[in-house]
Amino acid sequence: MNHLNKKPHALLLDLDGTLLDTAPDFAIAINRLRQDQALPPLAFSEIRPRVSDGSQGMLAVGLGITPDSRDYETHKTQFLKYYQECLSVHTKPFPGILALLSEWEKTRGPWGIVTNKPGWLTTPLLQLQGLDQRISCVISGDTLPFRKPSPLPLLHAAAQLGLDPTHCVYVGDHLRDIEAGLAANMTTIAAAYGYLTPQDNPYHWQAHYVVNQPHEIWPCLQQHNDSK
Repeated sequence: MNHLNKKPHALLLDLDGTLLDTAPDFAIAINRLRQDQALPPLAFSEIRPRVSDGSQGMLAVGLGITPDSRDYETHKTQFLKYYQECLSVHTKPFPGILALLSEWEKTRGPWGIVTNKPGWLTTPLLQLQGLDQRISCVISGDTLPFRKPSPLPLLHAAAQLGLDPTHCVYVGDHLRDIEAGLAANMTTIAAAYGYLTPQDNPYHWQAHYVVNQPHEIWPCLQQHNDSK
């Protein structure tokens, strides 16, 4: 694997599927929507791989509809209402993530979130998880006119932290995360423990590192620093 070009001064993470395991609450919301349509609940194994695609992914797997479908916006509004109502019922950090963040805070520096999740869901979720006072920056899907895979949200995060993008590491579980991170000239780590479909192969995403569990992130960071 490649090594980092610069010693990192900030750790940036995607939210759903990287920092937090939000899939159980997404499953509650989409199955409530299916119940409204007199449809049986979907198995969690069908729902989980599409969570990183947000509402569009949930409505595709849950109702088989796309943004071009009739009544798509109506269903989307209802789905988001249901999701907001169960926003942090079963959601929790992936195992090992909190230890990683604590170690980073003690020895390295700031960390932040860059997500495509809208701010009106991101902010309360982080508050409910008790993370809002620890984060140095949060870039949500509606913070800028552009979302990932555009590099602009990541560049905006680096600017907020007063850092050159090359001094930042970005961790994400979707191809668009890695594309955005590479375009922003950041070091990238693909989170293979996240919400991948059977067709996804993070080893083909050109990330600097691929990790199968959150606890593997810290050794990656140590590895490139030790190589300097």
